Amino acid sequence: MKFGGMVATNIGDWQIFRELEELGYDHGWAPDSQMIWSDSYATLSLAAWHTERIRLGTGVAIAGTRLAPVTAHSIASINKLAPGRTFLGIGTGHTAMRIMGARPMKAKAFRDYLRVVRGLLHGEEVECEIDGETKPIRFLDRELESVNTEQPVEIYVGANGPKALKAAGAYGDGRICAGNEPLGVLDRNLGIIREGAAEAGRTLPESFHTAALTFACVMRPGETLQSERVIDEIDAQVVSTLHYFYELYQERGHDDFVSDRVRGTWEDYKRYVAETMPPERRHQMLHRGHCAFCPPEERRFITPDMIRISGGLVGEPDEIVERLGQLEQAGLKEVTLLPPVAVMRDNFRDFAEQIMSRYR
Repeated sequence: MKFGGMVATNIGDWQIFRELEELGYDHGWAPDSQMIWSDSYATLSLAAWHTERIRLGTGVAIAGTRLAPVTAHSIASINKLAPGRTFLGIGTGHTAMRIMGARPMKAKAFRDYLRVVRGLLHGEEVECEIDGETKPIRFLDRELESVNTEQPVEIYVGANGPKALKAAGAYGDGRICAGNEPLGVLDRNLGIIREGAAEAGRTLPESFHTAALTFACVMRPGETLQSERVIDEIDAQVVSTLHYFYELYQERGHDDFVSDRVRGTWEDYKRYVAETMPPERRHQMLHRGHCAFCPPEERRFITPDMIRISGGLVGEPDEIVERLGQLEQAGLKEVTLLPPVAVMRDNFRDFAEQIMSRYR
């Protein structure tokens, strides 16, 4: 099992990646969300210059906000600074697009986007459609050595739905899922990825990477899911689950997907949104604090059952280690933690000392 640290990208705090390296984390992920955080590539350039071992990449880059050739050249530029330890996490843009009132990129366009990026990162010429016209493109003036495609940049596709999962199998070197999936769901989704690879005439390699974006709190003796310190360690991530539920609710027109275990909390949250977030500004307000901090007025929604269904690694050390063993046996290769900003250093350190140390 490998371990990753994801942070709310802040170019003024690039040092966190060096600290993750010192703690023994394998991957450092910089999310790409233009309306709330710093530029991921600028931040990664500083992280790359000041680290030596940790693998660095986007967590995840957003296809809808940049042309495919721009994404390819940006990550290939980071690969100049951190050759052979650079990866590209890439997704359709749940938060980055929705906070502008837009929709994530559609599956067909995303698949083609991955094809172009993969080809360019392998030093190939590819057909690329821009403004309705398709032209052959490739990196030019290679003698200037401005980008690095000699050392591979692995592509980790953010995928939860079946079409994105198949695209990951066709064009990805790995997959990162949003949330810590139940074992049966993880197994099913890995099967869909294999199907996507086979349909593309590809055999999925054993090295295909599988990561889960989640959160953790190593509980101390006597603590419960209602303890203040525990809630502080996970609050932003739990309320982000409600933000995601609301987006699905608006999109699907129903909320049948919401567990009965949290039905009361969910109904309370819907009333809160309706009463405090005007529809014309809702896209700006719904994701406030996204995975970085919990707005004080939303803390009341963090109940024990909400914590449980959000799928984090919350428990005493032996419980977390047992859960990791189950996930690893099911095919998961990396756990990627995204803690709230205010507690991230303590959170990363606790997890490294009490959980990761058992794997080293």
